[in-house]
Amino acid sequence: MNKKILISVLTISTTLLFSSCNKDNSEPSNPTNGKTTAVFNSSLTYGKMTDQDGNLYKTITIGTQTWMAENLRTTKYNDGTSIPNITSSEEWSSLTTGAYCNYNNTTNLDTIATYGRLYNWYAVNTSKLAPKGWHVPTDAEWEILTTYLGGTSIAGGKLKETGTTHWTTPNTSATNETGFTALPGGLCHTTGQFMVSGLVGGWWSSTENTNYPTTDAYPRNMRYQVSDVYQVNGIKKVGYSIRCVKD
Repeated sequence: MNKKILISVLTISTTLLFSSCNKDNSEPSNPTNGKTTAVFNSSLTYGKMTDQDGNLYKTITIGTQTWMAENLRTTKYNDGTSIPNITSSEEWSSLTTGAYCNYNNTTNLDTIATYGRLYNWYAVNTSKLAPKGWHVPTDAEWEILTTYLGGTSIAGGKLKETGTTHWTTPNTSATNETGFTALPGGLCHTTGQFMVSGLVGGWWSSTENTNYPTTDAYPRNMRYQVSDVYQVNGIKKVGYSIRCVKD
């Protein structure tokens, strides 16, 4: 073989081998799940977990709990069955069974990867929404988190993503010192109307309101203009974001 050709072949082979060995193994196993634009805390070390769709998430340990550091975006329950994706406001408003939607019914994979999907409480109540080894937190587990961070009046600042890339200004007291990286994913109202993206992040707990157990449960909210984490009374038909906590 010509010496110049041989050298070229060896050079190409070495380059390919080097590239293969240095492939970024942090890439999601599901190539269609989008790339998040969330601003994480680069000074912290995050873990990883995968849902039943193959979506890869960052996780973070805060006190005695390990939380997802991104909003859930699975389209399947953990037994492999599909969760209905409801895009009709009329159909959403009449539901009493589990379902999800994307804010404004977006199909943009990067937006979905950033904000996750919105789920009604009936999906939470199946006990199959979280990946195996994880669960949707109870209201008491949210309370453990906020107590560890100094109370509900200041915990939101420590949990919210910093800056105004996703939160509306002033994003009061946001430090994201925990790495939780809370985002304002908004909600889908009982009417099927999408509301308050950029202003409010809301996350379901698995706990029903004992005063109105047929219709209501307890989500937690964070808002752009305060540092609080609110326990609110949420109608089960509303679509909120989900953060799971490790079993």
